[in-house]
Amino acid sequence: MADWRSFWDGEHAIYVSDRHKAVHYRAIADGILAHVAAAGLGRDAVVLDYACGEALETPRVAAAVGRLVLCDGAPSVVAKLRERFGGLANLAFALPEELDEVLAGGTADLVVVSSLIQYLAAEDFAGLLDRFRTLLKSGGRLVVADVIPPDAGMVADVASLLRNALKHGYLPAALIGLVATAVSPYRRIRSEIGLSTYAEADMIALMARHGFVAQRHRPNLGLTPHRMTFVAKPAV
Repeated sequence: MADWRSFWDGEHAIYVSDRHKAVHYRAIADGILAHVAAAGLGRDAVVLDYACGEALETPRVAAAVGRLVLCDGAPSVVAKLRERFGGLANLAFALPEELDEVLAGGTADLVVVSSLIQYLAAEDFAGLLDRFRTLLKSGGRLVVADVIPPDAGMVADVASLLRNALKHGYLPAALIGLVATAVSPYRRIRSEIGLSTYAEADMIALMARHGFVAQRHRPNLGLTPHRMTFVAKPAV
């Protein structure tokens, strides 16, 4: 396994059960809709869900906005999205290298990026910030979620998984999944490549260097409360 993009484009067992996957994507959709509401966006809003994954709750999000663009780096994931949701009129699908074909610069009201930047080198994330700055309207909003702080390691992730599994009824599957993860490609690639982490102040400063005014937002979007979400707007 050479890189994270290859990992997500292949077969993996990052979700311990179908229920775990459903709960995860429901939480992501809830978070996106909460940020749509917080930004005061209406039914004409243009929203980009970048690194969207399988986005199982796409119909619910799409029904609340004018146009929803789903972008993911894994070709197999984008193909599944097209197959599953291609009948929805206000959707567009793209790989990152195709994004400019479906979303013009200066047209996005909201860009949401969840659980991605830990898999990117710092220079690649910096390049993405510049790209998002170009895609957003002048009053648009960027949400970067699931940012891992330097003091949060694997133990915190495991504890979060078990808490959610107990709450949502998939604890046996979670326990079995933890054993499987110990010898999985995910564990190997995480050990070899690692995950990028950011302190709160460093993230805010980095976003400022790339043309954003940012602040931390609580709670984190998703199922991992020990991680961080940042909301940013293009600097005037």
